[in-house]
Amino acid sequence: MTSRIRNAYDIRVEEGVLTPDPAQAEVLVALERLETDLARRGLFGRPPEVKGIYLWGPPGRGKSMLMDLFYSATPEPRKRRAHFHAFMARVHDLVRQWREGDSKSRKAVFGTHKGDDPIPPIAKLIASEARLLCFDELQVTDIADAMILGRLFEALFEDKVVLAITSNRAPEDLYKNGINRQLFVPFIDIIRDRCAVVQTAGARDWRLDRLSSAQVWHTPDDRAGFEELWRELKGGEPEEPAHLAVLGRDVVVERTVGSMARARFADLCGRPLGPQDYLAVAARFHTLFLEDVPILGPSNQQEARRLVTLVDALYEAKTKLIVLAAARPEALYTEGVGAFEFERTVSRFNEMQSKDWLAHVRE
Repeated sequence: MTSRIRNAYDIRVEEGVLTPDPAQAEVLVALERLETDLARRGLFGRPPEVKGIYLWGPPGRGKSMLMDLFYSATPEPRKRRAHFHAFMARVHDLVRQWREGDSKSRKAVFGTHKGDDPIPPIAKLIASEARLLCFDELQVTDIADAMILGRLFEALFEDKVVLAITSNRAPEDLYKNGINRQLFVPFIDIIRDRCAVVQTAGARDWRLDRLSSAQVWHTPDDRAGFEELWRELKGGEPEEPAHLAVLGRDVVVERTVGSMARARFADLCGRPLGPQDYLAVAARFHTLFLEDVPILGPSNQQEARRLVTLVDALYEAKTKLIVLAAARPEALYTEGVGAFEFERTVSRFNEMQSKDWLAHVRE
């Protein structure tokens, strides 16, 4: 009998949505094993211990696409899927609620728990919500995350939570050269013990293949091309908002798919955002679709200044940029304070459309 994940994959191949990739065969087998194990029942109907999966490899090899198919196909009723950054943002918020709350407010959120350690009640809460947790793009660069992960996941595994993870890095390379990394190493051991580690190292990066031949600067008469490129790159994955914690503030990017984001010029440059906000956007996303960029002038020179800062952040982070603008880069801002300096941004816009730029692989 064909597994659900295999059937979903084959249907998309038949429809022409996917091109068969031999490098994905091992991943499909591993996901089929996980699908079967999740359907098993232990003694007295209790859920058995199930080994999860950790998929890692370069960007663009279909990890998120396969995870999306698996998540949609698995009949496990208690399941959650999230980008890892979003999951950790919620964990940090729950830590804050625990530490700032009194016994009454703690009980309202977490139920009855003794002691002052927030990790056990947070793990119990998460485990009560989902047996299967699917994470996209696990990466650890923050010491606060590093210090939490080992204890949190150990507690989740004790409650028989199953993980399905994608990452660009092998477990051993997570938080590499990070501060106090020796305190993070137990988390790596836990992942190795509780998840089957599968590498997706196919030769093709289908996103880069598509971008290398794509037009990435669009004007209003080619809005359809901008929309089609967004649809192709996000595939069948659902859009969701991303929350970025910046200097104690919550910066929301409403339309994201994994490490791709889509935003209007008014949302990123029409609001009083600053360099740290744009650095956070550039670090979080490998590709940004920026739409409805108007012709700028003296009346909106602040928006022009923010656009310069945004492009600088994207450029330094090697983030791919697809633009829908009212004019070509050279005609965007020709009059107003900083118009002369804007020529550097025009140069960057043009470089970011080059094949060399689009072919760059960002870790």
